Amino acid sequence: MSLSTVALEMVAPNTDRSRTEQVEEARKVARISAETGIADLIGHVMIPGMIDEDDDRPVEMKPKLDVLDYWQLIAPELRGVKGLCTQVTAFSGEAALRRRLTDLVAAGMEGIAFVGVPRTMSDGDGDGVAPIDALTIYRDLVPNRGAILIPTRATEVERFGVKCRAGATYGMTQLLYSDAIVGFLRDFARISDERPEILLSFGFVPAVESRVGLINWLIGDPGNAAVAAEQEFVRALAAAEPAHRRRLIVDLYQRVIDGVVDLGYPLSIHFEATYGYSAPAFDTFAEMLGYWSPRAP
Repeated sequence: MSLSTVALEMVAPNTDRSRTEQVEEARKVARISAETGIADLIGHVMIPGMIDEDDDRPVEMKPKLDVLDYWQLIAPELRGVKGLCTQVTAFSGEAALRRRLTDLVAAGMEGIAFVGVPRTMSDGDGDGVAPIDALTIYRDLVPNRGAILIPTRATEVERFGVKCRAGATYGMTQLLYSDAIVGFLRDFARISDERPEILLSFGFVPAVESRVGLINWLIGDPGNAAVAAEQEFVRALAAAEPAHRRRLIVDLYQRVIDGVVDLGYPLSIHFEATYGYSAPAFDTFAEMLGYWSPRAP
């Protein structure tokens, strides 16, 4: 059964924050989503399992609250909203990973996307379960099993096909700053009868990105011309006046929706505000959902 949801990404806070500070973002989300009229459209929060990555990360990675602990902390603040998460598999053995997934499902996680090693490592590194194998091994335990989908990556059509055949029920895209996903899903439909659910991921880009560059770092793929064009678009968004920035993001959303809505894939929406949620971010999301939403108001 498809999720058919609007999911907000919420990154677990640093462990050195007080309990009040750790829950504050969820309270802000509840308040601003109500003020902008989209609270009833939000079906899930998506909490990524964070792992330390490259030394050149623009914002220092500090120890984070565990996904499960954070979900149990914020769930009472977001009544009626359910959970999604990502789970790194590559550093856990099969039995340990099964225990972890059992705990996540028992806590109310309705979908879990399996992810592998950070980009400083190669696919297959790590002495645990590969994400592709986890999709098969834990079919009986996790009903909604996700795989990461990067439409600008070389050979991604073939890679995604392998993931679907292994047991992925949905693909969660990397943040989309172009309409490359449209061509990708058309190409995939030509070679495969699989129609997994697609969580289309869109991010709000504030002016601070011009100074910090975290979003451009997150989507980076050196030598990839398609990604370089997306990075240029991110720079343009960050430099734009607020009204123009909003128009550019909404226009992209409309192009993507128009391009994929009739291709036969169940669709969900995944929103992210990399620098934290704000009224301008929610105003933008509300306009996007006013154009198309997988959930009726």
